[in-house]
Amino acid sequence: MRAMPITVTALAAALLLTACDSGTDSNAKAGSGDAKAAKSTACRLDGVGAEVGPVSAAPAAGDTGTVTVTLTNTGSDCTLEGFPKVVLQAGDTKADVPADQAAQSQKLSLAKDATTSFTITYTRAAAAAGTQSLAVKTATFALPGTQDTHDFPWSYGEVALKGRTPDATVSGFEQTGD
Repeated sequence: MRAMPITVTALAAALLLTACDSGTDSNAKAGSGDAKAAKSTACRLDGVGAEVGPVSAAPAAGDTGTVTVTLTNTGSDCTLEGFPKVVLQAGDTKADVPADQAAQSQKLSLAKDATTSFTITYTRAAAAAGTQSLAVKTATFALPGTQDTHDFPWSYGEVALKGRTPDATVSGFEQTGD
């Protein structure tokens, strides 16, 4: 009998045992992931207070303005990961505000009474006839991973459009306070 078949048989047996062991580890990891998903710590609007301001309104057409939204966690510890979803509304027209491409999303933990903020930056539309703009009356935002929204009145002038998209961006969440 040659040594080669024994070596191949031993190698096959070792691979088979390794494959069985991997399957067990994968199942254990999947189970722990499901438990984490069930215990989401994402911040929800019913657990935070929202305050709009400070505002640096764009004074004239073509100028840039900013609207800061500050959130205070009034509930238990929670996390924010991603960007807030902001929608500008003008009558029946709704337009999503894209995330600032220069901003990076970060995972932010908020303890009770801790604050964070995000900023909406926009370009004020020209008042000239034929200029594309959005006569915004209301802004709405939602936290990442949630469907609940918070509305606030928009009194900062018309927002310029780039095609059908507002000439505006929303920043990521910034830690505020201590």
